[in-house]
Amino acid sequence: MSSLVVALIVFVCVFASGMLGLGLRSFLPAHHLSEDSTVIVKLGAGLMATLAALVLGLLIASAKVSFDRLNDEFMQTAATVIMVDRTLADYGPEAKEARELLRRTYASSVELFYSGGGAGKAEADVPDSLVRVEQFQQKLRELAPRNDMQRMLQSDTLARSHDLAQTRWILFRPGQGAIPTPFLAVLVLWLGILFAGFGLVSANNPTAIATLFVCALSVSGALFLIEDIAHPLEGLMQISRAPAQIALSHLGQ
Repeated sequence: MSSLVVALIVFVCVFASGMLGLGLRSFLPAHHLSEDSTVIVKLGAGLMATLAALVLGLLIASAKVSFDRLNDEFMQTAATVIMVDRTLADYGPEAKEARELLRRTYASSVELFYSGGGAGKAEADVPDSLVRVEQFQQKLRELAPRNDMQRMLQSDTLARSHDLAQTRWILFRPGQGAIPTPFLAVLVLWLGILFAGFGLVSANNPTAIATLFVCALSVSGALFLIEDIAHPLEGLMQISRAPAQIALSHLGQ
């Protein structure tokens, strides 16, 4: 389910709850709307508002931290690829084939991960993708160092290639960052109860309706941000491809 669809569903549910509260106010007897009766509604709404605000704040902070971490790891991966290529260049012309394989493997991985609105993430474990990584590591092992310098460069390159493979598994493990459906359902229930309480203690006029509309739009916008940031390879807020493009422009030089 896309971030926009989730936000629209939340908006409809929350705003409808507020309008339901306004409608109930017209049918309830007067003594149910007295100051003594509405005090408990206001206290309950304050409690639900506090809970919802805490949860939304924690979710936004968690999604932002996850997004920043993935962005940093993408940048670190690009830097590591460049360092591996430069190390192979220092090794000598014998590593030319390994350097070309590194460039092709990295270019295809970047294209795969960013293709189809993030669908490439689900395809990261296809056999061809895994084979390319293993072929590059095998090519490094097949190098025959002629001196201590080349042996040191080969060892360093192998270590960095293992780091790249490990980062790949960390970055593209499935289901990362999304809000679980039961959690989202409970949160929307809280917000629905909260907005129904707002409507119940509000006068039924255009100002109250406009306020409920803006508040519902704000809440759904917050959930849109959370869901969109939780999918860093798709949506409006994506991890920049610029570091990968810069790395590809330097590979093989």
